[in-house]
Amino acid sequence: MIDHRKLGRELDLFVSDPLAGAGLPIWLPAGAAARHAVEEYVRELERRSGHQHVYSPPLGKRELFELSGHLGYFADDMFPPMRLSADDEFVLRPALCPHHALVFRARGRSYRELPLRIAELGGMYRSERSGVLGGLSRVRAISLNDAHTFCAPDQVGEEVVEILGLIRAAHAALGVRPAGFRLSLRGPGEKYVGDDAQWARAEELLRAALAGVAYVEAPGEAAFYGPKIDIQIVDAAGRESTISTIQLDFDKPERFDLSYTDSDGSRRRPVMVHRSLVGSMERLFAYLIEVHEGAFPAWYAPVQLVLLPVDDGQAGAAADLARRAVDAGLRVEVDVAGSLGARVRDAARRRVPYLGVLGAREAAEGAVSLRLRNGRTLPQMPAPAALTLLSEQVAARAHDPLPPA
Repeated sequence: MIDHRKLGRELDLFVSDPLAGAGLPIWLPAGAAARHAVEEYVRELERRSGHQHVYSPPLGKRELFELSGHLGYFADDMFPPMRLSADDEFVLRPALCPHHALVFRARGRSYRELPLRIAELGGMYRSERSGVLGGLSRVRAISLNDAHTFCAPDQVGEEVVEILGLIRAAHAALGVRPAGFRLSLRGPGEKYVGDDAQWARAEELLRAALAGVAYVEAPGEAAFYGPKIDIQIVDAAGRESTISTIQLDFDKPERFDLSYTDSDGSRRRPVMVHRSLVGSMERLFAYLIEVHEGAFPAWYAPVQLVLLPVDDGQAGAAADLARRAVDAGLRVEVDVAGSLGARVRDAARRRVPYLGVLGAREAAEGAVSLRLRNGRTLPQMPAPAALTLLSEQVAARAHDPLPPA
C-alpha cells in the first residue's frame, strides 16, 4: 500500500524525530521546496481574488481565547496556558480566527470595504493524543492556509459561491481529487454558541450555495460557532478527512463587537466567513504524496531538472546550463557521481520530472537531450529551447511533462 510516511523517508521530504517530539515533523529541503511552490501558488490565487495577507503570532493572551470562545468550547484540544506571571498567561492558538478578528477591528470599517478578505498561511497548535499522530496527516503543529471574510449579510451567499470556485481551481492545479461534499450541522449533546435563528440562517445560506452539488448532511460535525461545508478526500488507506472548508460565523463578530458603518451611517454587524482552500500544508502534502506516489507535477516538484554530464568533459557545460536554468526560475541539480545509468536510475527513484543529458556532442553544440520521468526521450535540442519548454510547462502548472501534441 502507498504510504506517505514511507515515501517521505525515501524522497527526503520530511522527518519525524523523537527528539523534536511526536506530531512535530521537520520539513527537509526537498519537502520544503515543494511546499514553498504550493504556498506561492495559493497566495497568488488568493491575491488575485481580492484577499489581503497578514502575519499574526501563533500564540496570544489567555483573555483572547476566552473572548473567542475557544477556551470554553475547545479547551480539550488546546495546549495548557503558559503562565509568565500571576496576571500574564499565554496560549498557543488552536485557530487563526481570533487574530483575524483583531485585524478587522484595528480601525473603523466602512461598508465600502466589504467584503474584506483577510488571509494568512499561519501556525496553530492542537494537543492531539500521541496515539493518533502519524506522519503529516495528524500533527500537533499545523500550518494552515486560512482566510476570513468579513461581509454584509446580503453578501454571504455570493462569497461562498466565489470560495467554492477558488477551491475547485486550487484542487485542479494540485491534483486533488475530492471524494465528496459534506454539510456539517449541529448535533445533539454538543456545545454550540449562537441562537437557533442564526444557525437556521447560516444553514440556509450554505444549502443555497451548494445548489446543484451532490452532498451529504453530517449532524454533529459543525464547528462550535456555526455550520460548514467540508470537502472530503480519501487517503490510500481508505481513511476520509477534510481538505477544504467554508464556515459561517455570526458569533465571533458579536463576541469581538465587530461593526462597520453602513451607507445610512448606522453601525452594522458583519458576518465572518471562515475558509481554507487547501487545508493545512501537512495534511495536504500527506495526501499529495500518496495520490501522486511522490511524482509531483513539475511545477511543485522539489527538483525539476537534473543535468547529467556523460563524463568530466561536459561538467563545465552542465554547470553553465544549470546557472541559466536557475536564472529561468527552475529548481535544478547537476549530478556527476557514478555511472550515467546509475544517475538516471537515481533521478527516476527521486521522481525528478526532467533529465538533461549532455555528451560531447551536446556540449559542443550548446544543446541538451531531455528524458522525461515516464521514460520518454526527446530529440537533442538547443539548450535555450529546452529551458523555454520546461519553463512554459512549469508556468502553466501542467500535470503532463510536455504540452499536448
